[in-house]
Amino acid sequence: MLNRIDQKFSDLRAAGKKALIAYIAAGDPTLDATRELVWGFEKAGVDIIELGVPFSDPLADGVVNQLAASRALAGGATSRKVLECVRQIRVKSQIPIVLYTYMNPIYRYGFELFHRDAEAAGVDGMLILDLPPDEDAQNVELLQKTGLKRIRLIAPTTLNKRIAQLTADASGFIYYVSQEGVTGERASVATSLAERVAAIRQTTSLPIAVGFGISTPDHVREVALHADAVVVGSAIVKKIAEFGQSPDLVKKLIEFVTPLAAAIR
Repeated sequence: MLNRIDQKFSDLRAAGKKALIAYIAAGDPTLDATRELVWGFEKAGVDIIELGVPFSDPLADGVVNQLAASRALAGGATSRKVLECVRQIRVKSQIPIVLYTYMNPIYRYGFELFHRDAEAAGVDGMLILDLPPDEDAQNVELLQKTGLKRIRLIAPTTLNKRIAQLTADASGFIYYVSQEGVTGERASVATSLAERVAAIRQTTSLPIAVGFGISTPDHVREVALHADAVVVGSAIVKKIAEFGQSPDLVKKLIEFVTPLAAAIR
């Protein structure tokens, strides 16, 4: 069976469309809410979901996503429960799901076991924030092939020679971090975006997703001129924090996400 990420980009490319990728921290405010949000986001036009696996020391994340991870952990979310949440999502949805995570939760679970259980649960790809490709040759478990796509991150400061190394063993799509620093909303889109995306395209035929700092429909439209996918994360997580205790949480978040999805079409 074709991986859901590959199938989604293939379908969108055939239709001349770009993808909206939405990030949420799994378990914030609850795993039940996470499941309902994913189902609601799909109906609102989101194409791919990034699920953050709660971790106590998320170094690449800004304060908004750090607080979301803390709330999820305080609510009892664990890696095993996140995978169970994915299984429940799959009862009603085939939306592609990427796990956004750090190495620590994976190794605590068991590296090989985590990948096997994630794939069995219905996860399609892994974006491991603190795993550079240089580690592959030094750790036999990193060389094992699974059905999960290995998403690679590229930063604005990444040298062209390094870009080629990062894209060489990537799959699914490339995640270009459009702003230096940690995750978080920004007032504007980076002026170097077009140039940097063009440099990445010279090394790979994979779709290129752009994230970090994108928070408005105008941002989405601007980034979609250059990228194959646009990632919105902190802006969504901030709304979840605002409405997390409201019975209208899912409704409020769908209202926020719908204009973002419309902007990419």
